[in-house]
Amino acid sequence: MSDHQYYHGLAKSMMATIVLVSIAPLFIIALIAGYQYSVAYEEKVEAHLRELVLKHDQSVDVFLEEKIAEIQVLAEVVGVNRLQDEDGLKKLHDVLVRMHGTDFVDLGLVNDKGIQEVYAGPYKLEGADYAEAEWFKDVQKRKVYVSDVSLGLRGVPHFIIALQMESEGRQWVLRTALDFIAFNKLVEDIRIGETGLAYIINKDAEFQTTPRRDMTGEMPLLRQLVKQVDNSSKLGRGRAAMTIEADPVTGENIIFVTSPLKSGEWLMVFQQEASDVFSALNRTRNLLIVMVLLGGISIGAMAYLMSRRMARKVELSDMEKEMMNEQVIEAGKLASVGELAAGIAHEINNPVAIMVEEAGWIQDLLDEGLNKDDNEREVQRALNQIRNQGVRCREITHKLLSFARKIDPTVEEISLNDMVQEMAEFCEQRARYANVLIETSLADSIPAVEGSASELQQVLLNLINNAIDAMDPGGGNLDIMTRVEDQNVVVSISDTGVGIPQANLSRIFDPFFTTKPVGKGTGLGLSIIYGIINKMDGEISVKSIVDQGTTFTIRLPMAEGNPDNVEQGEG
Repeated sequence: MSDHQYYHGLAKSMMATIVLVSIAPLFIIALIAGYQYSVAYEEKVEAHLRELVLKHDQSVDVFLEEKIAEIQVLAEVVGVNRLQDEDGLKKLHDVLVRMHGTDFVDLGLVNDKGIQEVYAGPYKLEGADYAEAEWFKDVQKRKVYVSDVSLGLRGVPHFIIALQMESEGRQWVLRTALDFIAFNKLVEDIRIGETGLAYIINKDAEFQTTPRRDMTGEMPLLRQLVKQVDNSSKLGRGRAAMTIEADPVTGENIIFVTSPLKSGEWLMVFQQEASDVFSALNRTRNLLIVMVLLGGISIGAMAYLMSRRMARKVELSDMEKEMMNEQVIEAGKLASVGELAAGIAHEINNPVAIMVEEAGWIQDLLDEGLNKDDNEREVQRALNQIRNQGVRCREITHKLLSFARKIDPTVEEISLNDMVQEMAEFCEQRARYANVLIETSLADSIPAVEGSASELQQVLLNLINNAIDAMDPGGGNLDIMTRVEDQNVVVSISDTGVGIPQANLSRIFDPFFTTKPVGKGTGLGLSIIYGIINKMDGEISVKSIVDQGTTFTIRLPMAEGNPDNVEQGEG
């Protein structure tokens, strides 16, 4: 994964975390608050509708009971004889009109044959025959009867209150027609919202009041509603019962609140489209959704900007850290070169001394003359010796220059066996002075690893130098082994030195921690190694026993593309 992909992924991860942590509580709070508000609002609206219907059905019942009571009082106080007098009946009707306005349209006395003998009112209904009228038949059974609204003989909407009376062995019926307009006003003014209206229907779903709009298309639904009232359904179980039905015309859900009137013969109905009833709730819900969306968009935008800024800061911090690590590794490398200086100087001093001695010997031979004895052949041998020692010096200086060159972080495939061998030879002279014997056990066909060659050089050199220091001055054995384990290339560096106390093992990779005497170590070597190995996606571990020795084990992943072609084995 490239650095760009890594930081892009880091920014996306931080953005997702910020969005999740920020939006989840907002969404949960909005959901819970919205649900609680919806439930409370719906309960309040339903209670309001029920109260409205209860209030008005009570008004209608009171209206009818008052009119019946007034007719009954009139019949009891006046008696049939006075009602038979046309002038007396007219005076009574005038009194009713003065007291109740136009509620009582007329007043009539009907004999037991159904013939209206006396009449007072605006129509000419004297002698009207009601023998076949339903109300006349029903009043014979009930004594008091309130009819449905009908056009009757006068051809205008009205309904009748009839009261059976008895006088001198004859049955009479006192009949009055009530004004439909006054009755209709009891319910026609009930309006809520744009679609709310109230009306009264009988058991045949015939309107007893005039609805505010044409409801021809809703008649099947009203008939079904009346059937439900007759059944033991929820709608028929009491006053202000509520149900929701789909309007067959518009398809909209309609809330019906019904309450029985006139001993169940009429049904007061209030209906309103559910969308109209809950319009305020819907507006609030839409506003809440918009607020949540705007909040989510704002959070998303802020999360995007913050994650990009944070990822950029992390990238800059990593770059600074990388630069600092390189500087620290470079410093550690120079320190290692310094530690090797004595051995290198001695390594170079020997061949230089040989070359000087051979040069002096050549000079002596030239003074004697090349033709004497075997001088020419001896000069040739001395020159070969000088050339060989010069080549040796060049190899030593090349190794030193190769190691001392600036750290190159370029990632490449590295042969670990070759590098171990190179570092072992590089440290051989120093090890010899410390009486340390370096032995290498390298597995065959070790696969390559990926990393910076100069950084891995630093790792091996530091571990080898530490091992030599641990065995100096008494000397000991330094074993370097390579092998393959679980798709990893493993190198172990073991010494027979003083070992590391158990209490220090957990701290040896901490920066500036050292057990060496003051001036002998910076305490950065192992921390640098730890950082390099981590950078290569590897692991480093240590096992140590005091006075027996220490083993550092490094596990590095194989280079991509070749692990399956590796022949595993122990060297």
